[in-house]
Amino acid sequence: MTVIEKILAAHSDKGRVVPGDIVDVLIDARVARDFGGANVIKHLTENQLALDNPLQTFFTFDCNPTGSDQKYATNQHLCRIYAREHGIRVFDIDRGIGTHVLIEEGLAFPGSTAISTDSHANILGAVGAFGQGMGDKDIAAAWHKGSVWFKVPPTVKIILKGKLAPELSAKDMVLNLLAEFGANKLLGQAIEMEGELLEDFSLDQRMTVASMATEMGAIIILLPPNNEVIRFCESRARKKIIAPSADPDASYSHIYTVNVSAFKPRISLPGKPHNTDVLPVQREWIDSAFIGSCTNGRIEDLRAAAAVLEGRHIADGVVLKIVPATDRVWLRCMEEGLLEIFKESGALVSNAGCAGCAAGQVGQNGPGEVTISTGNRNFPGKQGKGDVYLASPAVVAASAVAGYITSPDAIPHKPEKRVFTRAEAIVTKKREFKETHERPVEIKGRIWYIPMDNIDTDMIFHNRYLSITEVAEMGQYTFDNLKDYEDFAQQVNPGDIVVAGKNFGSGSSRQQAVDCFLSLGVQCIIAESFGSIYERNAINAAFPILAVEKLKNLKLADGDELSLNLKTGRFRNLTKEITIESEPFSDVQMEIYQNGGLF
Repeated sequence: MTVIEKILAAHSDKGRVVPGDIVDVLIDARVARDFGGANVIKHLTENQLALDNPLQTFFTFDCNPTGSDQKYATNQHLCRIYAREHGIRVFDIDRGIGTHVLIEEGLAFPGSTAISTDSHANILGAVGAFGQGMGDKDIAAAWHKGSVWFKVPPTVKIILKGKLAPELSAKDMVLNLLAEFGANKLLGQAIEMEGELLEDFSLDQRMTVASMATEMGAIIILLPPNNEVIRFCESRARKKIIAPSADPDASYSHIYTVNVSAFKPRISLPGKPHNTDVLPVQREWIDSAFIGSCTNGRIEDLRAAAAVLEGRHIADGVVLKIVPATDRVWLRCMEEGLLEIFKESGALVSNAGCAGCAAGQVGQNGPGEVTISTGNRNFPGKQGKGDVYLASPAVVAASAVAGYITSPDAIPHKPEKRVFTRAEAIVTKKREFKETHERPVEIKGRIWYIPMDNIDTDMIFHNRYLSITEVAEMGQYTFDNLKDYEDFAQQVNPGDIVVAGKNFGSGSSRQQAVDCFLSLGVQCIIAESFGSIYERNAINAAFPILAVEKLKNLKLADGDELSLNLKTGRFRNLTKEITIESEPFSDVQMEIYQNGGLF
């Protein structure tokens, strides 16, 4: 078996698992964050579900650790009350990013399992653990049952040959990998990485690489723990740890060999993490810079930024925001004098947390604003209404000093002046829709044909609406962040069908990106493939979705009438009289569908 197969087998009642098996997986650490926690509580109370084990159940308040938003503050308070009543531990607003805290507290370690309402919970692959982001229905079920159903993914192996150039960071490495594999080439697969250079990779470097598995469309990137990582995890977990490793005869769906010696310093261009360019780039002025996130908020990242900022000041008109990943990292910054360097450079330093990535306390930008960030996502609207470039901490710090995107070795001796322009505000329209519950096996309706790949959850249901918990309120915001479809909610009719390309629903683990279609009465979504978390959320909500590889054979166009059978997998373009056969609902999907949802 591969590493992920061994972990899943060890946490189920199966002695052996293979790709495609659906197993109940025992979860060692079951986590809800501040934006998803209130919904988890709602599911538990409405369905009268008790907790399986409070000692394995946790809240992490990392999205908005200042409580600067009224709805976030309300949700956090609801979670605290529930935690007191049920003996659940809360890693509150003073602790930092939940997935990082799990490693620091010894709750995630090689061979363990954890889930969270965080699409980057697969960052735990940095220590050889199985981590997954899941929607609030899944988390509630795991809190009650102790386990969740999971489909064993195929595994690919990526063999890294050579050494990174001295000026390259782990962020540069993963941006190069994104440029090579894109957003959906490895969709739904687990990745095992191996290579001589990984033996010298620190935990911080490993977390940077593992944190961007989601942006590659992968289930997880598993890095073999070296002695340093194992010793760290043993000290935190207070027990002997034997890291699982793949068998010599393990089966892989594909083996790739990548020459890292050829890698160059890279940035991601706005809109798509995998759309990268090699530095230096054509002059691009910036308005703001952000250093932090689960990808680059560790002490090594902040040391790299401080090395660039020391003795320098950020450019006029540029705002630099720095957010350590955890409180432990924040304290290390204070002990090592990094906070003083940051403040003398003119930066804003906030308390530990996710910051801008989840509409948090800092890091968001406004319309027309250009930001360079160390985050892992730059989907339109993800970190605000402006454009976001992704880069390493050193490049972000250098750009903040120069006022435009550049590398540390190209910072000008004298600051250059820039002419500023004013951005216009954007007004969002609102409208309420009623919820429907039609769930026929035979479906027929008019289609909305959206021939786009990688439509992410921020395009479907933007993170500024994450605090909404009532499904009836969600429909009005559907696709209002998807270019050319901002008025979708005003034009769609109950019974319509949405058809899209590859990797629909990539990105965050938000259930709202499914529930908003239910609110509008959309019958189903057909796509060539779906993001892994989105697929789970739709199945659990009894919302019909089907992945159809031969979708293009139907020659669909906007407004065509389509019929499909969830039980047989037969699709018919009634307008053009074309029929194809595809995969029907799985037994699990049909069972949950007929049950009216996971609960």
